[in-house]
Amino acid sequence: MSTEALIEQLLSDSADVSEDSAVDALHALLDDSTIEDDAAPIGIAEAADLVGLTPHTLRYYEQQGLTRPGRDASGYRAYSAADLRRLVFLARMRLSGMPMRELRRYIGLVEQGDATTGERRAIMIEQRERIRRRVRELNLALAATEYKIRTYGGHP
Repeated sequence: MSTEALIEQLLSDSADVSEDSAVDALHALLDDSTIEDDAAPIGIAEAADLVGLTPHTLRYYEQQGLTRPGRDASGYRAYSAADLRRLVFLARMRLSGMPMRELRRYIGLVEQGDATTGERRAIMIEQRERIRRRVRELNLALAATEYKIRTYGGHP
């Protein structure tokens, strides 16, 4: 199942997806058969399609030092399961509004190893607070939209 298909399923199954079920669903994606550890690496077009990004975005992430896909015998990018998992994470963080500067910092810490776990956790806590604020802002915007629909004689 592609990232976009999973997100669509989450959004359509229930309007009130709990934090725990969303985390479980993302774990399911990362453990999904579409990203098997022993699967052969895939090319950029297939990787982009699988994670719901464009090949241009994948190349940009590589230029930014966020990914380092291997190369096949012909020199083409070859995305492993670990590369794909990272791309899923990057896509979710960008969707949540995490700035590239923070993503670069976070990935740099990941590459330094377990000694940076505390710093990475702090970054994720900050991001969670940004996301929660954005959700509150969107709820206010939804309430304003619902109000306007009612004023025009409709029912939300």
